[in-house]
Amino acid sequence: MALYRVLLVDDEEEIREGIIRKIDWARLGYTIVGDAENGLEALEKAEHLHPDVVMTDIKMPFMDGLELGERLRVVLPSAKLIIFSGFDDFEYAQKAIKINVAEYVLKPINSNELTETLKKLKQQLDREFAEKRDVEMLRRNYMDSLPVMREQFLVGLIEGRISEERLRAQVPLLQIDLTAADQWAVALVRADSALKADAALHGEEELIPISLKCTVDEILGNYCGFTSFLYSDCVAVIAELKPESGIDSLINGMNQICKSAERVLGVKVMAGVGTVCSVLTEIRHSYREAQNALDYSATMGSGKAIYIADVEPETSVRLQFDEHDEREITNAIKMGSEQEIADRINALFTRFETLLLPLSQYQIYVMEMMTSLLKVMHAYELSTEEIFGVDFNYVNTIASLHSPAEMKQWCTDSCIKISTLIKRERVDSTKLLAQNAKQYIAGHYQNSDLSVESLCSFLHVSPAYFSTVFKRETGMSFVAYLTEVRLQEAVNLLNTTGDKTYVIAGKVGYTEPNYFSYVFKRKFGVSPSKYRSN
Repeated sequence: MALYRVLLVDDEEEIREGIIRKIDWARLGYTIVGDAENGLEALEKAEHLHPDVVMTDIKMPFMDGLELGERLRVVLPSAKLIIFSGFDDFEYAQKAIKINVAEYVLKPINSNELTETLKKLKQQLDREFAEKRDVEMLRRNYMDSLPVMREQFLVGLIEGRISEERLRAQVPLLQIDLTAADQWAVALVRADSALKADAALHGEEELIPISLKCTVDEILGNYCGFTSFLYSDCVAVIAELKPESGIDSLINGMNQICKSAERVLGVKVMAGVGTVCSVLTEIRHSYREAQNALDYSATMGSGKAIYIADVEPETSVRLQFDEHDEREITNAIKMGSEQEIADRINALFTRFETLLLPLSQYQIYVMEMMTSLLKVMHAYELSTEEIFGVDFNYVNTIASLHSPAEMKQWCTDSCIKISTLIKRERVDSTKLLAQNAKQYIAGHYQNSDLSVESLCSFLHVSPAYFSTVFKRETGMSFVAYLTEVRLQEAVNLLNTTGDKTYVIAGKVGYTEPNYFSYVFKRKFGVSPSKYRSN
């Protein structure tokens, strides 16, 4: 097992060196990854060293050990804290308990006592790490979470958010038995939530979907294989169909479920059934059709299943640019290469190559796609003239495309143009973000309260995103850049004014003159006063 990482913090170098020298760290299961002489320096180091244990003195300049502990509890909540103190004071012990200190050790530090403390702490760390790695415990947690994970997966499947690769990988893990069939269809069944006063579940309407699912599970197995799950206010069914019985078995089963559930619940129950699909990852079309079929219950009545093909003929050959298609295209535009965009659009059109459809259906399909492209352009404030030219009219443009091949090429070219402009805009926006941040820092470095949070509030971006962009654009973290700006201005003031050091410290954003001197010396190798005299 890897050694636990230790950060040692004390303002006296002799004490730090003594502790490091006197303890056989490797034998105890630890390694020293860094040391610091005050809380502020320790906080900076902890954020990139990620220690498992922080050993710190209480009494230190700039930031004491208790304040360091409070800050670490936010940025590194799992790190263990050992507090050193020469003050046998109950008040310190109380504060140490409040910040969840692992151990409290009095100075002068005895190496034998510290060794025993570290041994005890290692046992605690070992237990915690063992629990995190305990396979049986993880297996129990996994099995407890399995119903929720399975339901989330099935919802993603009917909504079109599950890829073929993810389907193959997760179906066995989630113990879902769907892939043995060759045909599938979706049915939705819903009960009216307005119960009569004498209804069985009056006053407990939240139990209606549960009761409805029990009815589905009890009856539908007599008609076809299926998987059922709660979805919004409905029970969703993914049916596995046999070629010899086809969709009729599902419709008959859903009819029986509606009648039985109405008798049990004393409330109107209706169902919608979508058409059959032969590719499981395309089942979103059947789900959408089941939703549409369910809408017809308002005019056709409850107590029966409504099959979409009965009320909307030839629905199986109607082109639909649905939410899944929109998500695939917009993701390719935003993040994909030109080849990936071309492949994605080709895949959309390839789905319909074997269908003998009128050109007008392809034109409607491209118009629906165009609506999605316009939404993307609006989100990024892109000009239609820059992409499509002056006096662009997309209705006339699409009408001028005389074959699916021409439409596919036009869609590909348009998406690539939009993608190119978005990526250019993204690069420009990150450079602008870094530039605006620099300008803000230049105007506010004198403010001792200037932080990445206050800067990001001004820029209207998250600290995590800003930190990534700023580091990429400048090669420096926010703290490092701010320190550089403050120290360069301090050098300028030392060279051009007769202000005392503490005055200059305040002018460049340091409320503590000693800490200013400490940071200055760490950067330039000499104190501010020594720098001026030289």
